[in-house]
Amino acid sequence: MINDLRDFIAKCEKAGELKRVKAEVDWDLELSHVSKLNEEKKGPALLFENVKGYNIPVFSGALSTTKRLSIALGMPENYTICQMAKEWSKLVNKGPIPPKLVKEGPVMENVIEGDKVDLFSLPAPKFYPLDGGRFVGTAVAVITQDPETGWTNLGTYRMQIIDKNHAGIQILKGKHADLIRAKYRELGKPMPCAAVIGQAPLNFLLSSTTVSAGVSEYDVAGAIQGEPVEVIKSDLTGLLYPATAEIVLEGEVDSDPAHFGAEGPFGEYTGYYSGRKEEEFPKPYLKVKRIIHRNNPIFWMTSVGAPVTDTHMIGALQVTSMLWSDLEAMGVPGIKSVYCPPESTGRLWAIVSVKQMYPGHPMHVATAVAGCSSGHYRLKGIIVVDDDIPADDLSKVIWALSVRFDPERGTQVLRQTRGGPLDPAIAIGERGKGSKIILDACIPYEWEKKPIQAKLDEKVVKLVQKRWKEYGLD
Repeated sequence: MINDLRDFIAKCEKAGELKRVKAEVDWDLELSHVSKLNEEKKGPALLFENVKGYNIPVFSGALSTTKRLSIALGMPENYTICQMAKEWSKLVNKGPIPPKLVKEGPVMENVIEGDKVDLFSLPAPKFYPLDGGRFVGTAVAVITQDPETGWTNLGTYRMQIIDKNHAGIQILKGKHADLIRAKYRELGKPMPCAAVIGQAPLNFLLSSTTVSAGVSEYDVAGAIQGEPVEVIKSDLTGLLYPATAEIVLEGEVDSDPAHFGAEGPFGEYTGYYSGRKEEEFPKPYLKVKRIIHRNNPIFWMTSVGAPVTDTHMIGALQVTSMLWSDLEAMGVPGIKSVYCPPESTGRLWAIVSVKQMYPGHPMHVATAVAGCSSGHYRLKGIIVVDDDIPADDLSKVIWALSVRFDPERGTQVLRQTRGGPLDPAIAIGERGKGSKIILDACIPYEWEKKPIQAKLDEKVVKLVQKRWKEYGLD
């Protein structure tokens, strides 16, 4: 079990998955560019120990490889995303484990309040040249609580520094924090809010996952790790945050949209900018009343931009896992594997392998994906393949699309679905609604005469494998 970010960093270093960067690196573009280029080379996680003007180290590239994802989840290091997702789904379906309330923890070692609060004291990077400013929240979990039910929500929403004690938060319409904010507006009260920067990777993974409304990400984290997450109840906001977090920004959000402001632009996970001030709706601001942090805190950031970065690897694991869980919970039979490729930003396409049991089974699978909690939002393409095609074997998926998919028979378009507001393929004024395409690349179950596939003889394959070295082949 990974107890906190430091535990994860230590395990990565032991596994040869971490590089300490001792040379001075500027927070202004250089930090993000080193991180992005390193991720494109599938390099190690980076711990920048000498950020210009700061004595706080910055951690990046944490989850940009499957090996580091498996370390974060405490699973075998050779697991693929599909294997991790299957185990994730199995653990989640056992039932939630609520968090454990503790009185104190390392996160309370330093408390900064009042006029001493200064967001510029943190080494928040500027990522891309046209960004609207410095973004303090990329690997962040924004914590809010439903005023009626007490449900604690963790959500990952980008956060831009506006001034020394205000940060703009991109809480998109319909997101869980937006639903909670609306309730506070009805009460005529500001919304208590906290932003956690640096914690056990599992908590961060879940904060950016489509966990159902009313379900706390803490409960799901407990189920996956087999132990409750230890949390402290804030005496300032009443919110629950991890006792071993690195940095927490605490305060409140004015719940009235009339008091929202400009935020962005930002080079997003799609590889395009979003949030141009003249084109986007105003965003809520977090008024930071207190910063608490551990001794010698570590600032965690994620790279952004075109795939593949750790943002996309995280999305691939999250969406794959939750889709698999949702399909099993819905009782859809025959599911063999599920995969959301990181190359599709980890969010926009899903592939499902199914053992067919009845006519129309692939369409049953596809429409279930399109309508479930984790698939109804953002997802724009669904490919269904037969059970001899692993969902994460993209070369075989392309083959199935080439020889089993008939465009007229196998294509369905779902219109007026819930789209992604950051999708650059949709005109800015039309975002929020979208469409989904279903590609059925399965051989129809009801065909009496099915095409006969050319396959190698299994006995000869075994013989050849035994003699492989005799052939002089590695």
